[in-house]
Amino acid sequence: MTEKEKLLRNLKDAGCNSDIIQRFLHLEKEGKRKEQFRLLALHRKELLEKLHVSQNRIECLDYLVYTMKKEQ
Repeated sequence: MTEKEKLLRNLKDAGCNSDIIQRFLHLEKEGKRKEQFRLLALHRKELLEKLHVSQNRIECLDYLVYTMKKEQ
């Protein structure tokens, strides 16, 4: 596996869509490392926000189950 293939695999595994991957590769060609870091940081922030939303939903379900069991 080439270095570029490894990079693409990592970006896909990190949940980057084709738009993010293309922008990342374009920035790579231009040597804009800082912008690449910013792009990855933005994607990370979005993933973390989704995680927090899911975590809150799980907590709501847990509370519902707790109150239902308490009523029995």
